[in-house]
Amino acid sequence: MYKLYFKIAIRYLLKNKLYSFINIAGLSIGIASFILIMLYVNYELSYDKFEGSENVYRVFMDAKEGDIFEPADAQTANLIGPTLKREFPEVKEQVRLYRFEKVTFKVNEKVIESTKGALADATYFNIFNYPLLKGSKETALVAPNTLVLTESFSKKIFGNEDPMDKTISAFYNGEEAILTVTGILKDMPENTHMKTNFLISMETFANWWASDEQVAPNWGHCNFFTYLNVDKNANFDLLKNKIIASDFEDDPDERYNIEPLENIHLYSDKPYEAEAGGSLSRIKFLTAIAFIILVLSWLNYVNLSTTKSLERAKEVGIRKVAGAQRIQLILQSLSESIILNFIAIVLAVLLTVFMLSVYNNITGSQLVLQTSMITQFLPIIGVLVFGVVLAGLYPALLLSGYSPSKALKGKVRTSASGLNIRKGLIILQFMATIILLIGTIVVTKQINFLQNQPIGANLNETISFQGEFLSQLSDSLVRDKYETLENEIKKLPFVTAVTRTQTYPGGGFDELNSFVGITYPNGTEESRKVYYSYATQAEYFDLLDIKFLSGNTFIDNAAGQSRTIIINESAMREMEISNPDDAIGKITNFFGIDWTIAGVVENYHHFGLKNSVLPMIIMHRNSSNNLLVKFNNKVSSNLGYTTAITDLENKWKQVFPQSTFNYTFLDKKFEAQYNEDKKFSSAFQIFTILAILIASMGLFGLTSYTCIQRKKEIGIRKVNGATIGQILKLLNQDFVKWVGLAFIIAIPISWYAMNTWLEGFAYKTTISWWIFALAGITALAIALLTVSWQSFRAAVANPVEALKDE
Repeated sequence: MYKLYFKIAIRYLLKNKLYSFINIAGLSIGIASFILIMLYVNYELSYDKFEGSENVYRVFMDAKEGDIFEPADAQTANLIGPTLKREFPEVKEQVRLYRFEKVTFKVNEKVIESTKGALADATYFNIFNYPLLKGSKETALVAPNTLVLTESFSKKIFGNEDPMDKTISAFYNGEEAILTVTGILKDMPENTHMKTNFLISMETFANWWASDEQVAPNWGHCNFFTYLNVDKNANFDLLKNKIIASDFEDDPDERYNIEPLENIHLYSDKPYEAEAGGSLSRIKFLTAIAFIILVLSWLNYVNLSTTKSLERAKEVGIRKVAGAQRIQLILQSLSESIILNFIAIVLAVLLTVFMLSVYNNITGSQLVLQTSMITQFLPIIGVLVFGVVLAGLYPALLLSGYSPSKALKGKVRTSASGLNIRKGLIILQFMATIILLIGTIVVTKQINFLQNQPIGANLNETISFQGEFLSQLSDSLVRDKYETLENEIKKLPFVTAVTRTQTYPGGGFDELNSFVGITYPNGTEESRKVYYSYATQAEYFDLLDIKFLSGNTFIDNAAGQSRTIIINESAMREMEISNPDDAIGKITNFFGIDWTIAGVVENYHHFGLKNSVLPMIIMHRNSSNNLLVKFNNKVSSNLGYTTAITDLENKWKQVFPQSTFNYTFLDKKFEAQYNEDKKFSSAFQIFTILAILIASMGLFGLTSYTCIQRKKEIGIRKVNGATIGQILKLLNQDFVKWVGLAFIIAIPISWYAMNTWLEGFAYKTTISWWIFALAGITALAIALLTVSWQSFRAAVANPVEALKDE
């Protein structure tokens, strides 16, 4: 019997090719979109998950802002880990990681730099359960000057040679250490917040470049990521509250806190994070889009199936007269639904495989689809199966419920409730489409706003370059050589300005100093507010075109440093100074030193417009972190950047022959802060287009069958003198009403959703009225274009063809 059901179902689908194509195409696109989005969502949710990861927590610092504590620092003092292990029996183990900005490795003449690595306690493998391919987890990081490499990074350095027990030179801050390879770590997955190419034993710290103050366990050196392995039976909330209540530093304005390792990527966005995290709001929005598109494809199926069921009324009547029971008719209809959806799912998987690389290229993702991921997709498979049954059940119940006498007499008509359901489905489809259109416009407008808004500094035609010294140089010699290098670079015809600086707009938190404890010029002592500072030279402000509101830049002296500072507007207001002119010459104290305010600059965006402007204090010192070079117009118009950078590298190598050379364009680095938002915008646009395509296909199919059903009515109207325009109005006016109603419903929903998304930005665009108008007009245009072609064909058809059966 079931074999017969499937045979009849296949015959019916082959006979009704347009119906089958529209349904299969719509379902395939919808399911493929759903799979693509859920691949991304699952990837984001899978961060930092390994065996035992649910028992791992990271320690972070809160600081008091006014009367409440706010997360202030992802890094902690080097003493907190051992202290928590000693004080709380729930803490089974702790590990500290000192994240490197960059380490340069040298083997023979091969020089390789890496930014992904850390000093680690010997307990690292007791916390992070990553496979060690060679070496012992118990001893690999115990002794000083020992090194663990990942498999791929080891091959990059040593090729196919066995690296175990080999030595390698490592350079950091101009200091060299000879390290011995004691382990090979399997390449870490990309979905971890602490990506690592190498680990160096914490005991190396004391023998390398660190000062005694940095090495000794203390509360002052807060540059460590600290992780805890907690007993699986421990109560997290109880442990968290006990840690919060413990004032180890005897400082009422700071406290320690903990958070689950698995939550860091999506829930943590603190200063000094190891890397930029994900976005929970982005996950929620994309998940919503995934379900909207999937539901749209099912709504198409339901709408077309119920409309098509009118054509099958006589078939149902004959089957019932012949003795078919209702359950048999339901099973027959469900068989068609299952076959159609099965074909759509197979095509959707193939479409996903085909589109995955394209999607990754557009969005910058690294998603893969593997058979090993089947367990992760069980919930998704469950959703698809449930949707298939639900989408097929309503048409089956409707079809099987027809009266055989009415069906055989051709008196089956769409009921008022059935017609209302179909209207509701169309309204729902276009409501979702309009919401996605509005979302796409708002997201695109916000990204453009972030990119085009003035940031208070001119980063164009400017590069930063630096390198690692592979020879021992004293500070005084480095300083002298840098002055020589600056003078040589200034002689180049395409260079307009040169300066040294600790950081620049677009640089990370790790390039800034942060501190609490400052005395304002009026004598007020502030111990809660976090201030950020960095060091630079006098030419820095002119080079980046940062405007002074009052005062001027530093006054150079022989030492290249002074106890004068420049503050931004935000810092000025925090210091309770209302007028920039009043700040000049005032004395403020921090680090136990009196500093004289030499100038006040306009607020500029150091971290982009996603964040508020921080109170910034800029000190005078010849930093060697970055050398900024401003090009003139000849570089882009005549000389070319490649030639200019080659000339700069040659100058660098002349002065520092035993060193590496790296550079970055400041504007590109600043724009990189918005990469994740650009990916989100691209994904939003792609899936909005697909949603529109699905809705249009459904509307096309529905219009086709509407025209067929009203074929005789159109013929009669034309015989009685109706014009083509009147026929088009007759067929299209209902769709216009439905789109209008969908637009009215979509406005408050889309406004609330996008307003919620924009709350994640400190500086945001406005949701203007024209956005809603444009989305509504676009949706209406799409609907009219979709239905008008079929309507026009029906309107110009020969009425004789429609009426000859009568």
